[in-house]
Amino acid sequence: MKKLRIKACQRPSFVALLATLTALGTATAAFAQNFPVTAEQRSTAQQTAQTGIPLSELSPTAPDEYTVKPGDTLWAISRLYLRSPWRWPELWGMNLNEIANPHRIYPGQVLYLDKTGGRARLTTTRGGAGGSGTIKLSPRTRFDSLAGLALPTLNPSLIEPFLAEPIVVDEATLLTAPRIVAGNDSRVLLARGDRAYARGEINSPLIETAGPVKTFRVFRNATPLKDPGTGEILGYEAQYLGKAQLQRGESTTTEKVDGKELITVVPATIDIVATREEMRAGDRLLPEPARELLSYAPRAPDKVVEGRIVSVYGNAVQFAAQNQVVTINKGTRDGIESGHVLAILKNGETIVDKTGTRKETLKLPNERIGLLMVFRPFEKVSYALVLEINDAPRTGDFLINP
Repeated sequence: MKKLRIKACQRPSFVALLATLTALGTATAAFAQNFPVTAEQRSTAQQTAQTGIPLSELSPTAPDEYTVKPGDTLWAISRLYLRSPWRWPELWGMNLNEIANPHRIYPGQVLYLDKTGGRARLTTTRGGAGGSGTIKLSPRTRFDSLAGLALPTLNPSLIEPFLAEPIVVDEATLLTAPRIVAGNDSRVLLARGDRAYARGEINSPLIETAGPVKTFRVFRNATPLKDPGTGEILGYEAQYLGKAQLQRGESTTTEKVDGKELITVVPATIDIVATREEMRAGDRLLPEPARELLSYAPRAPDKVVEGRIVSVYGNAVQFAAQNQVVTINKGTRDGIESGHVLAILKNGETIVDKTGTRKETLKLPNERIGLLMVFRPFEKVSYALVLEINDAPRTGDFLINP
């Protein structure tokens, strides 16, 4: 049987991993997008492609050969090769000359580490630059779902719920949103499949419009997010309860009573189509936003960032674990973007030293204990995923550039 020869320029490139910004939670995850590569990152990559990187920058456990597997992520493979996984331009630059499509990497691709000349380069050709430029494959048939081919930056299941569920708003937004006023058949608590009634404010009634059925996310009273340092209210985190669809808009009826016209408001009819928690009268409705094809490229911020953890997402949780979501006190007004990686510093305790001749108050030093990555920024706050820790982060801990 003849063997198939594939030129190096035709092979999926390793760089595809580093520029892959997979759309989370959508069936279109396998289609290419435009990725945020800054001029500085591109310049770094071009320089690295020419010279490689010092061996000291490699992770001590960087393998000489690695086969990409289903379930791999950009973060995990970057960490496998580099001491600082957010430094993806350098890793990308290792293979810049072999880029065929910078938006894709596929399971089954083999990566080879070339350490000649005291510099490290990554290639898809065994033997590095001195390789033959071709590989031999035995023909075979394989079936894969397109949506499963491209590797995501992170495990999508960790953050996908936060892209649609929790929301940070200002106080007025929630207070003026349409509200549930009653359940059908005098129901007090509402669950999936129940019918309920809602209305908007006087100047913005809840009405039907042409087009698809309107879908709303249902929220309860929002919790204020307060800056640990300044005390500023940065926003309000609304409690996500589920979804409802508008079946019939608000209207009015007119009838004569004792010779006078009496106008009665008829609230809108909604059906509860999804619930995380039971709903009740007073809960608020906010329009369901269009699904966004969000993507993430881990990278350090372009400028100095000094922030703090505002809260750990959950019911009165104070400490965060790895792969848990936290809220930080920096947002788009501070230049924070999706993909920014920050180091976590444990806020050193204040203690009383009783070991000397007199008691003294001491502040223990702040210790670096992990990394987190921003995945959903708002104006004044952002949601971030805890990526690595060697101690438990908590509310009030500091954040700096990695």
